[in-house]
Amino acid sequence: MILIGVNRSPYTRRVAITLAAYGVRYEQRDLSGFGNRDEVRAANPLGRIPALVLDGGETLVDSAAIVDHLDEVHGGDRPLTPRRGAERRAVLRIAALMMGACDKGLQAAYHRNHVPAEKRHQPWIDDCLAQMTKALASVDTQAAVGSRYLLLDRLTQADITAFVAERLARGIGIDTAATMPNLYALSRRLLEEAPFKSTEP
Repeated sequence: MILIGVNRSPYTRRVAITLAAYGVRYEQRDLSGFGNRDEVRAANPLGRIPALVLDGGETLVDSAAIVDHLDEVHGGDRPLTPRRGAERRAVLRIAALMMGACDKGLQAAYHRNHVPAEKRHQPWIDDCLAQMTKALASVDTQAAVGSRYLLLDRLTQADITAFVAERLARGIGIDTAATMPNLYALSRRLLEEAPFKSTEP
């Protein structure tokens, strides 16, 4: 199994953490959608990371689709996303918020870093960052002080997506320690666990 993408990407890191949490052996090719366009597009015509090449040669794209496959094949009776009911909806809700937060954070960073200054629209950047911050703050309220995980007293995709979103937020200049301290503390606790530590960029 081959994971294509760099762990600086929250989407790739989400998949890498999931693979590690399930104990799945894989090779990783550290390719960037910007720096390695042709190689990435050979795996995913969209030119986006991650892509996961299965042992049989099939390639999966999009982190949500990849994680869904890993849950199905490796999740057993305790998948990282529960299979049904209220528990599944609770995990999916947080995962959707956190992946949306990543989308907004990366849009803001791209606009700030790649659009010429004379064409930059600061209100757009501010709005993207506000959306990201609101999403993170909403999950911060669920990260109870002293609780190791967000939901179900065990590791789920809620934790993994919250971790990668908080890390991205910090990376683009949001002071998560001050503005969402529970989520910041959760990320620090999770980083002590092997699937998170082993996937550090």
